[in-house]
Amino acid sequence: MQYSIIVPVYNRPDEVDELLDSLTRQAYTDFEVLIVEDGSATPCRTVCDKYAGRLNLKYFFKDNSGPGQSRNYGAQRAQGEYIIILDSDVVVPDGYLRAIDEELKASPCDAFGGADASHPSFTPVQKAISYSMTSFFTTGGIRGGKAGGKSSAKQGNTTGAALDKFYPRSYNMGIRRTVYHQLGGFSKMRFGEDIDFSYRIVEAGYSSRLFPEAWVWHKRRTDLKKFFRQVYNSGIARINLEKRHPGTMKIVHLLPMLFTVGVIALVLISAVGRALMYWNSENFWLWYWVCLTPWLPILLYSGMIFADSSLQHKSPKIGTLSVAAAFVQLMGYGFGFLEAWWKRCVRGKDEFQAFEKTFYK
Repeated sequence: MQYSIIVPVYNRPDEVDELLDSLTRQAYTDFEVLIVEDGSATPCRTVCDKYAGRLNLKYFFKDNSGPGQSRNYGAQRAQGEYIIILDSDVVVPDGYLRAIDEELKASPCDAFGGADASHPSFTPVQKAISYSMTSFFTTGGIRGGKAGGKSSAKQGNTTGAALDKFYPRSYNMGIRRTVYHQLGGFSKMRFGEDIDFSYRIVEAGYSSRLFPEAWVWHKRRTDLKKFFRQVYNSGIARINLEKRHPGTMKIVHLLPMLFTVGVIALVLISAVGRALMYWNSENFWLWYWVCLTPWLPILLYSGMIFADSSLQHKSPKIGTLSVAAAFVQLMGYGFGFLEAWWKRCVRGKDEFQAFEKTFYK
């Protein structure tokens, strides 16, 4: 067995159906699939039963312990030489596994990962969120990697490798099974556990590489509220990761926090100007411009996002939603980063004391 695909699942049977359907169309077939149900109230067992004769599929149900520990559960039962980790909200193109196999035959490595892209069938909100997570104008450069394929060539991240070293992410990540077990797999961090694992892979001296053509379609969150929660937790995770792996925080990781502080400062300056327009009417026009000017960089940035996304998707609606998604992403991450910085760096709490809800014990 060459590849073992492990998918942790929590209350997402419809997504699993789409993922498994895409795996039945793989040009490369020497693989098994391990679905690990993480204590779901709405299990996907019946969905998996549909594919029993079409895939080498194993289904496991376990108590809830988080995605990282569910991946470890699957890895303990995997038989492939390489373990491939996928999120349940991805769909893979027909040539996904063949691209991985060709890369490994051409130049073997211990760990690898690929990019993600938006699929034409995604909802406008999903496309906007995908844009905000992959665009150079947001934090696409932080994530690392370059998307391949027709769908991702326009929408995938194409600039990240220049800004930060590539580290595989758990939505599309592969690792040699022996290396996985030697490193102990994923930690009990609930957020950022995949980056923590990637750091440990590199720190242990194992090779890690981007496979440009091994990309996936990634649905991400279905609404902006859930998206905010996700990126907020990612901001928290960044501080925790720096504490675990000193020196891994780069300048690019500070950009969402600086953006957040900058937007708040501009809005406050505008509010002060508006108040002084009425309290100091002798200098009305001075305070008028103080009120107005801070909005110019915000509007300029919004216009840039709107134009770029609208052109990519040929849809002003998605362009408008992308503006909202970009602000949700950057400021959600920024707020989480600031809270974690305050609790961990200023107040000196450890990661469990500061954020008990972000860890599985």
